[in-house]
Amino acid sequence: MTLDDFSPLITLMLVHIIGLMSPGPDFALVVQNTAKYGRVTGVYIALGLSIGILIHSTLSLTGISFVIQQSPNLYLLLQIAGGSYLTYLGIGALRSVLVKPTGGERSDSNNAQVLITNQSQALFRGLTTNLLNPKALVFFVSLMSSLIPTTMPVLGKGLAIGLLWVLSFFWFAFLAWALSTQRVQRKLAHLTGYIDAICGVMFCALGLIILVKTLMPEITG
Repeated sequence: MTLDDFSPLITLMLVHIIGLMSPGPDFALVVQNTAKYGRVTGVYIALGLSIGILIHSTLSLTGISFVIQQSPNLYLLLQIAGGSYLTYLGIGALRSVLVKPTGGERSDSNNAQVLITNQSQALFRGLTTNLLNPKALVFFVSLMSSLIPTTMPVLGKGLAIGLLWVLSFFWFAFLAWALSTQRVQRKLAHLTGYIDAICGVMFCALGLIILVKTLMPEITG
């Protein structure tokens, strides 16, 4: 690798950092579940999100994501799946706010769709939220195609993918850690319902927007 190969990597890192810090489904998922379940769950969600980004960046760099984006049927299925999943998460979050369990304890039967009971579920929730987000696919296709030249050596491309994964995990894990300190947790304990409500509305809005644009393009066009 030459010095010229490092310039696009630096630009890639800066653009990705800005994207990570922008409010979106990934950010909301970490905030919501760290506030509700604590640091370990938040870190495993961060790991799932970063693995999703690793997969997206790898598929984008190899051209597979571009093929999916250019295939009307495949991209349609991804948009429907992504919009439906985000809406599902939103409804689950809102139900946890609206349903009032008796006896002061959470009812598993009423809230099973929003509970995370182990680390595997947390990782899977993060992974699916990122992978099924069609906007993430478009973002990484645009990012890789515009910043990573086709002439870059394989080592450079592998380094680009690794940097995106490390930055993603570090940011979301740091967010989970910052939100799970004792001082912050004491404050968040009284705000969990509001956080669920805000995240629920955000997930529902994003999911429904994707579904409406996908299934009824004449309305948004």
